[in-house]
Amino acid sequence: MPSPLTTLCYIEKDGSYLMLHRVSKKNDINRDKWIGVGGHFEGGESPEDCLLREVKEETGLTLTEYRFRGLVTFLSDDDPPEYMCLYTATGFSGEMISCDEGKLEWVAFEKIPELNLWEGDKIFFRLLQENAPFFSLKLVYRKGALIEKILNGKDLQDAF
Repeated sequence: MPSPLTTLCYIEKDGSYLMLHRVSKKNDINRDKWIGVGGHFEGGESPEDCLLREVKEETGLTLTEYRFRGLVTFLSDDDPPEYMCLYTATGFSGEMISCDEGKLEWVAFEKIPELNLWEGDKIFFRLLQENAPFFSLKLVYRKGALIEKILNGKDLQDAF
């Protein structure tokens, strides 16, 4: 069973985020969705170890400047909870490679809402764009629909 601890990173460049269109894996919970890059912790990794490894594996890039933005807790049906360390990065080196999990593409910030995103992702995109201080976001899904959203312990049902 994969670790319930994950990282996700949105790499920034010229008013765009590097997005991964998940189209390669058949049995992928994120199939056809657009997400950032990241993945599951391996034994003994810190969040930063996982972040740097996953970004390198999926993009070929080495992050040189990044920021831990928030902790996102996902609850979904009978799946175990997932705790995701959310990062943004503004510095990197290296040459981008193709990703075996989907298609990597730079997407302008203003075009992101037009993509096929998870409903909860729209909330943390807004928090990132507003440069919100470090946050804790809890997202509860039932049958793929977002039914509960809690930011820093406060219900967001009417706020987003």
